Amino acid sequence: MKSNPVTILGLIVFAGLLAAAPARAEDAPAPANCEVPAYLLTTESPLSKVEDAINHRKLEILVVGSRSSTINASEASAYPGRLQAMLQERLPKVAVSVSVELQIKKTAEEVASGLGKLAEAKKPALVIWQTGTYDAMRSIDPDDFRSAVGEGVAALQNAGADVVLMNLQYSPRTETMISTPPYLDNMRVVAQEHNVPLFDRFAIMHHWSDSGDFDLFSTSHGLDLAKRVHDCLGRALSKFVIEAAHVSPAQQN
Repeated sequence: MKSNPVTILGLIVFAGLLAAAPARAEDAPAPANCEVPAYLLTTESPLSKVEDAINHRKLEILVVGSRSSTINASEASAYPGRLQAMLQERLPKVAVSVSVELQIKKTAEEVASGLGKLAEAKKPALVIWQTGTYDAMRSIDPDDFRSAVGEGVAALQNAGADVVLMNLQYSPRTETMISTPPYLDNMRVVAQEHNVPLFDRFAIMHHWSDSGDFDLFSTSHGLDLAKRVHDCLGRALSKFVIEAAHVSPAQQN
């Protein structure tokens, strides 16, 4: 029996429909135990444009994402907003801005075609491209997916932006419904080919699930679970970006 994409989407996504905004103190969820193994936050691919932007004390980041980059009715708690808050906290002398461009229900190929123009128009130092989920749901040919992601990354680089690829969410409820390994593997290949960091959201969330930090199988936690997961993702992503940009301790705090 063929899986219903709408059903799968409902199981995968923690998020709502609104784009993330800069976080306010009252929007921050209670801290969760969301440690990430060091190897998952280490990359040999540099973010030189980010490093330069930090040196000039103005860092603009664009998140190109889907519903899972948002939280319904609590947009400031979504991971882009938490990323901005965490980077601003660690880089108090830098004006940090994180904006979101939603690309809902679009394959990597459909998104890639407009990435170059988007980066040229907004001129971010860094584009975080979250992709793979919809392609996996649609069972897009993995080779076509890899080609599309490669073309999108190349377009962003040609437009003068650093790129971080972010892969799929991990959800134990969907492991038997969609095949994720071909898409995870191909994103890793593209990251290596283009020398861009890959933020392995799938492995990070898998670790949290296995360690008992989050019950990602349950559907009963709703908004609270989404806020805590997004907060942890924002914290992990801020560490990842700072390391890849080779920010010195003297530049932080």
